[in-house]
Amino acid sequence: MDCGIITSKTILLFLSLVFWAAGAALAYVGAYMIKSYDNFNSFIQDKNTLIPAAIIIGISVVMFFFGLVGCCATIRESKVGLSFFFLIIMLIFAAELAALVLSFIYHGKINGDLEHSMNDIFTKYNGQDADSKTIDLLQTQLQCCGVKNYSSWSNTTWYRSHNNTVPLSCCKNSTAQCTGRLDQPDLLNQKGCEETLETLLQNVLGYAMMVVLGFAIIKFFGMLSVCVITCKNGSLRTGYEPLYA
Repeated sequence: MDCGIITSKTILLFLSLVFWAAGAALAYVGAYMIKSYDNFNSFIQDKNTLIPAAIIIGISVVMFFFGLVGCCATIRESKVGLSFFFLIIMLIFAAELAALVLSFIYHGKINGDLEHSMNDIFTKYNGQDADSKTIDLLQTQLQCCGVKNYSSWSNTTWYRSHNNTVPLSCCKNSTAQCTGRLDQPDLLNQKGCEETLETLLQNVLGYAMMVVLGFAIIKFFGMLSVCVITCKNGSLRTGYEPLYA
């Protein structure tokens, strides 16, 4: 019994079975990335930062189908099927590498985009329009206030036209005593929204990169397994050795 063949076929069967789980995980990661970015899309001017998420979701869709192809090809011991499965793995592996590269590229661009867009949007805050609602949502959910901190509001039209106060979304837990005045710092969120949102987006992108890297490693061993089986069968046998033999 050739241990290399048995091991390779076991890896391929395992890889085929985890395709479904991998597809589900990638779909969740991609959707979570898009949801996180969509919640605060007013602050992200470069929409290309969503490219890695779109690639991840695209990969997850085809993985459900390709998992079935790989499982059937391995069980039926089809040389054509395994060759097709190898091509599938190679293409997905390349796409995952592309997503990783793009993630690294846009990982460092988040800070510059946020600083410019947030300063612009916070300055135009009026408490009524869609961008203003987004700012209120941001400050409430992330428990932050202003771009750098609550004092950043002192440079805005809202602050000067509302008796030198900040929006009530800056208040801690919507405290009833909070009026938004800067002489009540204990009642205001202390963290700046730029740093808080940047940390959130960086973490989301970082988790996505780790997930994609993990699945890329699995694909690499899958391609090696197909090569081992194909080479062994070409030189030593005409058929595949059953897994249970």
